[in-house]
Amino acid sequence: MKGLFAKFKAGLQKTHSKLVHEIKRILSRSPRLDATTLEELEQALLAADFGVATTQEIVEAVRRAYETQGPAGLDVAAIAEREVARILASPRTELRKAAHMTTVVSLVGVNGTGKTTTAAKLAHAVRQQGHTALLAACDTFRAAAIEQLKLWGQRLGVEVVAGAYGADPAAVAHDAVAAARARGIDYVFLDTAGRLHTKHNLMQELQKVHRVVGRQVPGAPHEVLLVVDAPTGMNALQQAREFHKAVPLTGLVVTKLDGTSKGGMVVAIQRELGVPVKFIGLGEQPDDLQPFDPEQFARALFAES
Repeated sequence: MKGLFAKFKAGLQKTHSKLVHEIKRILSRSPRLDATTLEELEQALLAADFGVATTQEIVEAVRRAYETQGPAGLDVAAIAEREVARILASPRTELRKAAHMTTVVSLVGVNGTGKTTTAAKLAHAVRQQGHTALLAACDTFRAAAIEQLKLWGQRLGVEVVAGAYGADPAAVAHDAVAAARARGIDYVFLDTAGRLHTKHNLMQELQKVHRVVGRQVPGAPHEVLLVVDAPTGMNALQQAREFHKAVPLTGLVVTKLDGTSKGGMVVAIQRELGVPVKFIGLGEQPDDLQPFDPEQFARALFAES
């Protein structure tokens, strides 16, 4: 667990540095927690993209603690850490495994969030746990996506099922699931094409992919993971809302957290949609995609060490 916290801490360094610096700066000016101080604290949390609802809950918890115990020993960072861990607590953060059948995992999202890389890293992760995996190149619009997934497959020793450039993504998904079932493979990861959440026809195509695999395996896709990149901040919330309407999401994968000071968006999205964060991306290597741990995440955001 210490190793995991170290990874979270390193990956969230930009968000942590800015947040802790701001909290210290605000509180060092006056021991009294007046309306101005609370407003500044609110602005610091909003700047880290915690969203209005989470920010208000944290500020309210700080205000209550101040009223009951006064300035002595008031630890704003510790209160914020507790609130974030509470908001993020979810009964299901691990990747689902369908009983006695191939588990189908669909990765969805807009262009450029890192779906292809995430699909490969997830295949790597389940193999580390002793499962078998197969990758499906369902992004047939972007020729480079097929090649990228094949390169990952070679690097990790995972088979990739792909069609021709421009092929029907649902047909590729069908073939991949059929191959996995025939061989008793545990997990199939569908790397779907990036699509703007405003494009109705592309959302319909995604629904078709899901219908096709659902006819092959009961309950498939068993996971629909929205891949969002942290630097987009609160824009990711609108993406998540629209995808959730079109294809009900079961989890979130947040990538590129190591490159942003907007790590609070993880909390904002989970809180609004009630969809748990399942993995976070903290770097480029296969092992840098980490299972999400709310307490370690909250601690890495606010704790001094």
